[in-house]
Amino acid sequence: MNKTIGILGCGWLGLPLAKSLIANNYPVKGTTTSEAKLKRLAELGIEASQIVLAEKGITGPIEGFLENIETLIINVPPKLRGTTKENYVAKMEHLAQKIEASAVQHIIFVSSTAVYGEVDGIVTEQTLPAPASESGIQLLASENIFKNHSLFKTTIIRFGGLLSEDRHPVTMLVKKEGLKNGEMPVNLIHRDDCIRIIERVIDENWGAVIINGVYPEHPTKKEFYTDAALQRGLNVPDYEGDKTKKGKIISADYLLNVKNFKFLTSIKK
Repeated sequence: MNKTIGILGCGWLGLPLAKSLIANNYPVKGTTTSEAKLKRLAELGIEASQIVLAEKGITGPIEGFLENIETLIINVPPKLRGTTKENYVAKMEHLAQKIEASAVQHIIFVSSTAVYGEVDGIVTEQTLPAPASESGIQLLASENIFKNHSLFKTTIIRFGGLLSEDRHPVTMLVKKEGLKNGEMPVNLIHRDDCIRIIERVIDENWGAVIINGVYPEHPTKKEFYTDAALQRGLNVPDYEGDKTKKGKIISADYLLNVKNFKFLTSIKK
């Protein structure tokens, strides 16, 4: 029998990931913060638990959830929008303590290219992170909690901007005026390729590595989002006339050339 996979956070990414893993004969345990979603997860074949990570501790049967899990996917993004800014690092510290007391051998930590900050040029996994946003700062600190741990191996996947057919950033951008940095390149990835990367990490046991998960095409923001708006019958995003060509291109060379990964879903889909 395949090893049991745990998914902490069965939401927009975690739920279709769980369904794909189950289709590939992996036993899957998953969490949700909502009691109402427990039945739905169970109907899909997920052994579901209601668990809430908070700054002061963890609510729910976290020890039981972690039991018998070999690979745990931590897929819980920071909640930093709005007026209340959470201490995401504190939540991850509580989680790490529980994992240390379990038999989990492998962590897959879903992070973000926000840890690199506002650098210019080509960015690889060897580029030193210099986060400028609160989410980037807290994600990098959280990566370091799990990285180089003596009790388990951690794969860190730094995904670019996530999109799918049912969630595309252009729907929010067209509501804004005076958008800046239209000549900067995009660093995006489709959810389907995110799932395929995570599955490869599990299937091939990649271990303690850092991976940039970004589709290897980088049109400018103005070009990409204008095309996306026109495809969807939306108004064209209002970018200012700044012609400064700068910004970062997150390289996927490690995935492409070392791991021989093939991206299958275009960001322009």
